[in-house]
Amino acid sequence: MDFVSYLLPLIGALWWPFCRIMALLSSAPAIGDGMVPIPVRALLSLVIAFLMLPLTKNMAMPDPFSLAGVVAMFEQAVIGGVMGFALQFATSAISMLGFLASSQIGFSMAQMNDPVNGQQSDVISSLLALVAIFVFFAIDGHLVLTTVLGQSFHAWPVGQGLGSIVLQTVALNVGWVFAAAMLLALPIVFSTMVVQIGFGFLNRVAPSLNLFSLGFSLVTIFGLMMLVQLVRFIPEHYIQVTNAVLEMLQQQMRAARG
Repeated sequence: MDFVSYLLPLIGALWWPFCRIMALLSSAPAIGDGMVPIPVRALLSLVIAFLMLPLTKNMAMPDPFSLAGVVAMFEQAVIGGVMGFALQFATSAISMLGFLASSQIGFSMAQMNDPVNGQQSDVISSLLALVAIFVFFAIDGHLVLTTVLGQSFHAWPVGQGLGSIVLQTVALNVGWVFAAAMLLALPIVFSTMVVQIGFGFLNRVAPSLNLFSLGFSLVTIFGLMMLVQLVRFIPEHYIQVTNAVLEMLQQQMRAARG
């Protein structure tokens, strides 16, 4: 009986952090990709939940078998999913850059199976997604993710709920993804547009030439040259967007604690 009375609070102290951590890892960059099996994420969530026990064991936990416990479970999943979705902004910007570059260069017509996203994508998007994953681990993104997770239990304890202002802030900042991707893709879009305009003028001067096949090759060459010049700026841009997202989360946590 004493063992059961000791075990039930321990299970409760682990279950709520596990729900939040599992939702966070399922939507976080790199770790939440399709190539990471769900059992691996579940085991990692359980290990992190054990490590978070000093932060969560003294919190007022609802009864897991009550209606309040079910509501708290969905609440923890929403909190973890929102934080993971916010941290996904930088990776999404790099992936969108790949799609924009592929559509301009002409590589979007060649599709391949992408194990990261679990669907078909073009070569450039897959390559830039791998670059984003390398940068994520190079800047210790997994440690930053764990730090944000630990701070979230102070800002939003179990049962307190997540304010609508947090959801609204994260939703409104989705525009960062489009703005960041467009800023990176502008050199490629502009260079390919200039080449195509030039071939349009040549086609007016010499309409008998087959400029379509020649123009397609030159647009691809110019686009790849611009992509080579652009790739070196991707890590710095990724870090800037990640810092902006972390600052946004820190502001929301300070507002919740204050």
